[in-house]
Amino acid sequence: MRHAPGRRVPIPVNALTGVIAVAAALGVGELVAAFISPESSPYFAVGSSVVDHSPLWMREWAISTFGTSDKLALFVVMGVVIVILAGACGVAERRRPPIGSIVIVVFAIVGVVASLGRPGASATYMLPSLFAGAAGVIALRVLVGILDADADTTRAHTAPSEHPDDGTGVLHAPASRRFVLTAAGIAAAAVAVGALGRTLLAGAAKTIADRNALRLPAPASPAPPVPASADIGVPGATPFVTGNADFYRIDTALQVPQLTTGDWQLRVHGMVDNEFTLSWDDLLAMPMTERLVTLTCVSNEVGGDLIGNARWLGVAMKDLLDRAGVRPGANMLYSTSSDGWTCGTPVSAITDNRDALLAIGMNGQPLPVEHGYPVRQVIPGLYGYVSATKWVVDWELTTFDKAQAYWTSRGWSQLGPIKISSRIDRPSSSDLPAGQVVLAGTSWYQHTGIAAVEVRIDDGPWEQATLAADYSDDTWRPWKYVWQAGAGQHRVTCRAIGKDGAVQTSATADPVPDGATGLDSRTYSIS
Repeated sequence: MRHAPGRRVPIPVNALTGVIAVAAALGVGELVAAFISPESSPYFAVGSSVVDHSPLWMREWAISTFGTSDKLALFVVMGVVIVILAGACGVAERRRPPIGSIVIVVFAIVGVVASLGRPGASATYMLPSLFAGAAGVIALRVLVGILDADADTTRAHTAPSEHPDDGTGVLHAPASRRFVLTAAGIAAAAVAVGALGRTLLAGAAKTIADRNALRLPAPASPAPPVPASADIGVPGATPFVTGNADFYRIDTALQVPQLTTGDWQLRVHGMVDNEFTLSWDDLLAMPMTERLVTLTCVSNEVGGDLIGNARWLGVAMKDLLDRAGVRPGANMLYSTSSDGWTCGTPVSAITDNRDALLAIGMNGQPLPVEHGYPVRQVIPGLYGYVSATKWVVDWELTTFDKAQAYWTSRGWSQLGPIKISSRIDRPSSSDLPAGQVVLAGTSWYQHTGIAAVEVRIDDGPWEQATLAADYSDDTWRPWKYVWQAGAGQHRVTCRAIGKDGAVQTSATADPVPDGATGLDSRTYSIS
C-alpha cells in the first residue's frame, strides 16, 4: 500500500510544486495563444469573463475604489487567487494524488469555456487552455515524482530514531539537488515562454511603429483657438486641456487591442439603404473636423476625476450616416469595438449637428493605443458607455427594442445624457491659514453649456463664482471664488447652473443607472 509521501516534505515545498506547475501552464498557454488569437489566452479570457459576468455593484465598487487602476487591481487579485489555488494543488497532489492534477485539468476546462465565449471565437481558441492544462499536469507530476523519490530515499537511509521530526510528526527531508535544479529550470522556462508569448500576443511593436509613422491630415474645419482666458489662472487648478497621459481610461479591455491602420476597417450595415465598408484610406480621403470636446464616464462620482477635455480630429459621423442612408425607424447606432464591446447610441445625437466625430487624433497626435488607436468615437453630451466606442470596427443601424449594448444589458439606462455637475479642485490641503483663500474648480454640462457656478460657505447664501471664458457648450468650464476665510472649520460647497436654467441638484444618487448627482463639498480647517 502506498504511503502518504506528502508527510515527508514541508508544506511550503509541496505548495511550491503546484505554483511552478501552474506557472508553466500559464506560460505555455500564452505562447500557444500567440499563434491563434490574444482573446484565446487562458489568463486573459478568464479575466475578461470575470469582468463580463461581474454583478453591476461589484463593477461600480471596483471603479469607485480603484478608479483607472481597476484592471491592475483585478490582475493582482487574480494573481493572488492563482498562487493560493496552485499551492493547494501541489499539497493535494502529494497527499491525495491525483487531486492536484485534477484541479489543474478543471482550470484548463474553465479556460476553454472562457476562451470559446470570446468575440469571434473558433474551435482553435480551446487549444491554448488544453496545452496549458497538459503542461501543468506534466510539470506537477515531474516535480512531485522527484519529491516522492527523495522522500523514499531519505526514509530508506535513515534509521527510525534518526527521522528528522520537529515534534509535529511531520518529517522534513531536505530537497535534493535534482529537485532544486528541475524546479528552477521549469520556473525559468515558464517565465521565458510566458514572456515570449506576451510579446508575440501584444503585437505592440507593430502597432507602435504604425502609430509613429502616421502623420495626421490637416483639418478642413479647425477648432477655434483656445484663449488664455479659458484657463482660470489659479496655480494648481485643473488645466483646460487634459494631456493624453493624464486623460482617464475606463473600459473593459484587459488586453488593449492592437490594430494598425492597415488592419482597420469599419463595416456599416443594418437599417440603411447603402451598406459599405470603410477602409483607413477611405477615411483619410474625407474632410477632417477638429473640435475640443469634454468626455465623462457615467461611473464618475460627485467630485470625481473620470472626466477630461481634449482636442479631437476626425470625420463627422453624420456624413457617414448620410452616405449609408438611415432608414425611417432606425433610432440606434449599435457600434462594436474590435474586442467585442458594444455600445448603443441614439441616432438623434449624431444627426442633430453636434460635433460627433469618428476620431483619429487626440491633442495633435494620433490616438494613443489605450484610447482607441487607430479610430474611436467622440460624441458630445453623452456618457462614454453610450457614445465613446474605442477601436470601433462595426456600425449597425437598428432600434433600441431590438438590441441591447454591453452596459445597457447590465442595467444602465439607454440614452445616457450627461448631467450638469461641478467640482472643487483646490486648495488640495484641508488645513489653511486665515485670510484670503482662492477656491478653484471645474463645471460641465456638455452640449448645453454652463451659465454660472455658485459657492456656499457653511450654511450661508449662494454666491457667484468667477467663470473662465466660455469656449464652447461641449467643453467644461473652470471657475474660481475668492474667500475671506475666518478661523474655524468650514464646509465649502459648489453648484453649477446651465444655460438652459437647470440648477445642479443637491439630491444624491449613485452612478447607476444614469449618472451620479449631488453637490461636491470640502471641509477646510482655518487657523
